[in-house]
Parts: sequence; structure tokens; C-alpha cells
Amino acid sequence: MLKKACANAGNFVLSQLLDHGHDIRALTPLRSMAPLHCMAAGAGYEQRMNEVYSWDGLQRGTAPFLVMQHTTLGEGRLDFAGTLHRLTPGRTMLVTMPHAHRYWLERGGRWEYFWLLLNGREALRLARQILDHSGPVLDLSPDEIDRLAASCLSLLTAAEPSPGQASSAAYAAMATLHDSVFGSRPAPERPLAPALARALAHVESHIATPLPVERLATIAQMSRAHFVRSFTAAIGTAPAEYVLEKRLERVERLLLATELSVAEIAAATGFSDGNYLAKVLRRRRGVAPLEFRAAGRRAGN
Repeated sequence: MLKKACANAGNFVLSQLLDHGHDIRALTPLRSMAPLHCMAAGAGYEQRMNEVYSWDGLQRGTAPFLVMQHTTLGEGRLDFAGTLHRLTPGRTMLVTMPHAHRYWLERGGRWEYFWLLLNGREALRLARQILDHSGPVLDLSPDEIDRLAASCLSLLTAAEPSPGQASSAAYAAMATLHDSVFGSRPAPERPLAPALARALAHVESHIATPLPVERLATIAQMSRAHFVRSFTAAIGTAPAEYVLEKRLERVERLLLATELSVAEIAAATGFSDGNYLAKVLRRRRGVAPLEFRAAGRRAGN
């Protein structure tokens, strides 16, 4: 029944994946002399019924990675930073680790899905952009579902995938989600207001300096209350939260791309000192700065 429905919807590769049957494949770390920064670490097509199935995004180690999981039958649940999502057929979940989320099967339920596990700094960079824009649950087109299924099927059926093959499948999967979120979207009817654009530009160029909301409101030439309302409506997050995430993104880039100490990175990203930076990173990402650096570099090698 499901395979017939997939064929009728034009999901021909998904039908091939269903024909392949339930399967799981974990790829041993694939290393090369020239590191690849978007790498598949595993893939699978599974069914869960009447069993305990629950994954906590803060209990899966400190090495950063991501999971994309597409529901074909049944229903799963996702609690993403306090917001509950239903993972029904046709919906695709994207989550990164470590992060404050949990996904699970309700007691007595059924959940069938295929998934890919990816790591590497480029995979994580793209994932965070997608999450920032659209959140953790995506609705792909039939063609995009087929493309995602093709990445999964290629990893399950390849005899001994080379690093290039594993990376190619990973990039194809990330590119599919990118196209779904960004590629076919029309340009916004109204561009960002110049006042808010000035505030965003100031954040980017002054990330190492104090950035209180009052200062950004002054740059935007708005009252504080009006600025907060306008910024939150246009950007989708409050100004203080936006600034903190921008600081953390810069911290992560500097940890992976430089040999700067934690104290030096704190000074370059607007944190009062290295201890406070470490506290915030652990609270928001579930990992200490040097652990993040070591894990990210291992994943990229």
C-alpha cells in the first residue's frame, strides 16, 4: 500500500528504498589526506512499534553531528527546545547534537522512517542556517523526498563507500534540505526595513563590543519597545537572543578555524571572559569550548 502510494506520488526512489527493506548501516570514520567537511556517518530505514524509543539531544556525546529523519508511516514526536512537533508521514526532522531536544515514539504507537547521520563543519553550518530559518520540521516536495531517499539508499547499498562517495551523499542530502528551504522560495515582498538592516549590520561589525538592546534601538532610531517588537516580528527572534546566537556562531568558527585561546575568543566575541563564554556554550550547546574544538576537528578529518 505504501509503495503504491509512493509510486502514485512520483516518489520512485523512495519506492526503491522501501523495496530494499529495513536496514541500518553505520559507516566507520572515513579519513583522507584532504579532509572533507560534510560526511555521512550512517543511514537507515527502520520501523518502531509498541516499544520504548526515545533520543535525548543532550545525552548523545559531545561530538557535534546532525540527524535528518523522514517519516513514511505512523507518527513520532519531537520536543525541540520546549516546542512540541508531530512527525507525521511526509515530514522531515532535522536536529543537531548536542542540543536541548528529544524525539520519541508514543507508547503503543508505530513510527516508520528513513534517516541519515552526518557530521563535519559544513554539514553543521548548513543545518544551523536551515534551523534558524525554518525550524526542525520540514515539508519537502515529492521530488525532494526522492532526492533525500536517494542519498539514504546509496549509503545502504554501496559496497564499500569511499570518503568521496560518503561525502557526496551527505552533500546531496544537505543540498536537498537547502533547496527546500531556500532554493525555491520567492524573494520577500518587502525587504528588511533600513532601520533594522542598520542594526543587523552593526551587530555583525561590532560583535566584540557590548550590544545592549538600547544601543541597537538607538542605531535603528526607534524607541526600545518599538525596536524589540519590530525586530522580533521581522527576524523571528528577540534582539538579545539574536546577538547571543551571533556571538556563539563566531565562537564556534574561531574554535574550529584558529588556535586562539578561549580567553582570546571571549574577547573577540563580546563575552566578559573565558569562564563566562564556557558557561554559556555549555548551557546552549551542551559542550565545553575545547571539547567542541577537538570534536569538530576530529569530525572534519
